[in-house]
Amino acid sequence: MSNNIIDLDHLRTWIGKQETHDDIATAFPVAALAATLDRSDPRPRAGDAIPHSGHWLYFLETATNTELGHDGHPKRGGFLPPVSLPRRMWAGGRIDFRAPVHVGDTIRRESEILSVEAKSGSSGNLVFVTVRHTVTSAGTVAIVEEHDIVYRDAATKGATPPAGKPAPQQAAWRREVETNEAALFRYSALIFNAHRIHYDIDYCREVEGYPGLIVHGPLQTTLLLDLCRRHDPRPVRTLDYRATHPVFHQEKFSVNGQPSADGNSVELWTANAAGCYAMRGTATF
Repeated sequence: MSNNIIDLDHLRTWIGKQETHDDIATAFPVAALAATLDRSDPRPRAGDAIPHSGHWLYFLETATNTELGHDGHPKRGGFLPPVSLPRRMWAGGRIDFRAPVHVGDTIRRESEILSVEAKSGSSGNLVFVTVRHTVTSAGTVAIVEEHDIVYRDAATKGATPPAGKPAPQQAAWRREVETNEAALFRYSALIFNAHRIHYDIDYCREVEGYPGLIVHGPLQTTLLLDLCRRHDPRPVRTLDYRATHPVFHQEKFSVNGQPSADGNSVELWTANAAGCYAMRGTATF
């Protein structure tokens, strides 16, 4: 168990804390994301709608190198509460896509800490922080998102990730994906993410206890939304998703979708090389 003392009352003083970021939805990140997803989309032009999850390409944190912690994340404190548990992961979220964001739009993101909760799991202590982001584009609310972040105990030396839950072997929509160091580097660069689990194999093995580099949670979520885009012309309206198991860079994994009988929603998941759930979600049209 962790030697870190979790002062939940202190951490909860961050609830209600807010911050605002302004940006411009430029074209290059959209083009670079398409290349990272192996899409041959036309070069985006002013006025084109950015793909769903494209808002993660903007409002990026620009902490200086000296402000980064050992794991590559900005040091604790500031907008997010200073949780003492050493491992921080993207746990999931809920997104309401209300209006499109267009290339060239002036955009704003208003963020607020909604909750801080402590739990105990099989791997030790957990702290969940939920942040709500409201993105406006040209003055109109375009996206409302709740993002769940989980902080975890340090890895136990020699421990292996628990076995995952088997996912269905068949799906109406299915795409096999094989990532490598270059793909993870590209995505990290796109979202200016210096978290070492995505590029430093020695850190992954020796500190985090993982056998390989971790495929980003938001990249897997983007692949789920991209699968919808490849199979259904209708825009996704909502997405509810959560991470259940890591995917490592040397694995060939699958991106899957099973539409509902009425066609108004689709169950989505990524499955690792062993056929177990990694990211699960439900999208509505």
